[in-house]
Amino acid sequence: MDFDFLQQFPTRMKTVGVHSLLIKNSAQKTTWKQYGVETFEEQINLLFALLLYMMEQSLRDEICTIEEIAGFLDELNMKWLKKSWSYEQCRALGDFMVNVILCDEGRAMYFSGFNFTTGMYEKIHISYVYNEVVYQEDHVRHTTYKLTEDGYNLLLSTLEIENNMKLTIQEMIFKLHLEKASYDKAADDIRNIFHRLRIQLQKIQEAMLRIRQNALRYTVADYKILLEENLSAIEQSRQRFDLHRQKVNELVEELTNQDIHVKRLELEDRENLDYLKQIETYLVLSLDEHQRILTAHFDMKALYTSELEKLSQMAMIKRFDLRSELDEPLLNDVRLLERMEYFLRPLFNQLPTKIYDPNLALQKQVPLRRRQIEEEELLSFDEEIWQRQQLESKRKRLQACRDCLEQILELTGAASGKVTLSQILEQLQGNLTVLIPSTEIFQEVVIELLRGQTIWLTKLRQERQHVLQEQLLDFQLNSVLLDLFDMHPQWQTITALRVGKCEPQQMVQIDNVLDDTGILKRVRCSDFQVEFLKEGESPWPTN
Repeated sequence: MDFDFLQQFPTRMKTVGVHSLLIKNSAQKTTWKQYGVETFEEQINLLFALLLYMMEQSLRDEICTIEEIAGFLDELNMKWLKKSWSYEQCRALGDFMVNVILCDEGRAMYFSGFNFTTGMYEKIHISYVYNEVVYQEDHVRHTTYKLTEDGYNLLLSTLEIENNMKLTIQEMIFKLHLEKASYDKAADDIRNIFHRLRIQLQKIQEAMLRIRQNALRYTVADYKILLEENLSAIEQSRQRFDLHRQKVNELVEELTNQDIHVKRLELEDRENLDYLKQIETYLVLSLDEHQRILTAHFDMKALYTSELEKLSQMAMIKRFDLRSELDEPLLNDVRLLERMEYFLRPLFNQLPTKIYDPNLALQKQVPLRRRQIEEEELLSFDEEIWQRQQLESKRKRLQACRDCLEQILELTGAASGKVTLSQILEQLQGNLTVLIPSTEIFQEVVIELLRGQTIWLTKLRQERQHVLQEQLLDFQLNSVLLDLFDMHPQWQTITALRVGKCEPQQMVQIDNVLDDTGILKRVRCSDFQVEFLKEGESPWPTN
C-alpha cells in the first residue's frame, strides 16, 4: 500500500493539538464551578468568545490587558450571560482563562504527533497567546496579551484551506460581490482581506522575534512555509488592488453624477455610496499593508541569513570546560604542568589587528587636556533649550505655511474669486518671499489644497463645533483655512473652495527659489487654479 497520504501527518497533528490542548486544559479545571460555569459547552463558548476579542484587539494593534478583558467579560455578562458576576469576579475569571488555560500557568505546551517519515513521536510546540510589557499615558507598566500564529489558526481553521490560498479565495469572492453590485458584502470581504494581510504581517514580526531569540528554534520548514505565504500575499496583489481601486472610484463617480448633491440621492444609492467609500478606504489600507509585508519579508530574509551566519561562525570555535579539561587532569598528575604551553600557546599566537586611518592622521592635533575639555563641552546639553528651539522652528514653519496660503487666498479674492498659479506669479512680479518661503513649504501647502479638491467651509465649521481638536504645531489645512476666512469679513459669503489642475495641463517655471537648506533652485510644476464658490454654485465644473 502507498502511504503518501501520511506524509503531512505532523502538520495535521499540529491542528489537532491546538484544539486538544485547549480542551484538555479547560476540562481538567474545577475552578469554573466557582463562577457558575457548570457545563463543558459553557467553558468552550466563553474561551472562544475571549479568543475572538483578543484577535480583534490584536488586529487593531490595541492593548489587551487583564483590565480590558475584565471589562469585556463584564459587558458580555450583562448583555447575554446574565451570571451573578461582579467586576472583580470578571477580572479573576479573565486572569484564570488567560494565564491558567491559554498559557498553562507559564509552562511550555507540547503535543506529541507521530511522524511516519522518521517512525517516531515528535513534540509539537503549541502557544495560543504571548504577552508584552507596555507603558500607557500614566507611565504605569502593563502586560498586554496578543494572539500567536497558533491562536489565529485555531480561530480560522474552520475555513479548511491552505493559508496561502485564503487571501486569493477571499479576493475572488470580493471581486464577485463587486461585479454583482453587492456592495455591503464586498465591504465585509475587503475588510477580511485587510485583516488577512495584517495577520500575515504579524506572523512575520513574530517569526523575526523568534529568530532573534534563537535562530535554531526556527526551522527551515517553518521559514519555507512563511516565505511561500508572503510571496502569495505579495505576488501581483498591488496591481490587483490598484485595479479594484480604479473600479471603485468609477462606481463612486457614477453614483455621484446621478445628482449634483449627495443628499438628493435615493436611500439605496446613498447606502451604496457609503459602502463604496468604505471599500475605497480599506483598499488604501490594504495597499499600505501590502507594502509593509513586502518590506518585512526582505527584512526577515536578511535577519535569518545574518543569524545563521553568526551561528555557523560560532560552531567553528572549539570550547573547553576548564574544570574537566584543565583543573582535574592537573590535580591528578602534577607533571602535566610541563606541557601547559601547549594549552596556553594558542592564546598568544595572534598579533593584534592594526588599522591605519589617513583621515585621522591628517586632522589637526590638539593637546590631550584640551581635547578632554572640548569633549566635555560637546557632551553637555540642555534639554529645555533644545525643546524651545524645536518649538520655535515648528512655529516659524507653521507661520510660513499660513502666510503662503493667505497670500493665495487674497490674490484669489482680488481676481474676482478665480485665479491660476501663472496669474499669481505675473501679479507678484518676482516678489515670492511670502508665497514661496521655501520649495518644501510651498509644495506642502499646494499638495494639501489639491488633495482636498472641493473644501466645504460650512461642513468644516460644523465639525469644529462638535469635535474638540488638539492644538498642534503641524500644518493642518482645514484649521488654517477656517482661521483665515474668519479673519477676513469680506469672505463670509464664500461657502466652498475648489482647487484643481488646469486643463489642458500646462507647466509653470519659477526661478531663484530657495529650499530648506538655502540652495537656489529652478522649479517646474503644473499650473493649478483656485476658485471661491458662493452659495448655490456647483462644485463641479461645467463644460
